[in-house]
Amino acid sequence: LGFFLLLGLFAADHLLLSLSHTTSQPTMAPGSAHPCFALGALTILGGAAGYVRKSSRASLIAGLGFGSLLIGSGVLISGENQYEGHVLASVTSGVMGLGMGQRFVKTGKFMPSGLVAVLGGASCAYNVMKALEWRP
Repeated sequence: LGFFLLLGLFAADHLLLSLSHTTSQPTMAPGSAHPCFALGALTILGGAAGYVRKSSRASLIAGLGFGSLLIGSGVLISGENQYEGHVLASVTSGVMGLGMGQRFVKTGKFMPSGLVAVLGGASCAYNVMKALEWRP
């Protein structure tokens, strides 16, 4: 499911790129916003899947909350607030990675806690690097 979501984002991005060649203003989001949009969407889908499979309201609430914050950071990055967007994404993905990392250590199960911890840690590192790049 995640593969198809990323494939859809890739196709939409190329469609926007082809349209931007015919207009004077670019319509494509900057590349550093894409990981935030993708991880945000996957987090929302993962929270919904946790709710459907295990009736876990905590998964649904956390997925919607963290996913929305990540998508919001992508919106900030796409606009004029790159620094603020990367800081928000760093904090959000760092908290998500630490929380799920603790759960992974406690349960020893890679799915979903280990995977989310790895993705959260990678996203945090990437966004910290980009925030330092955009620091005012």
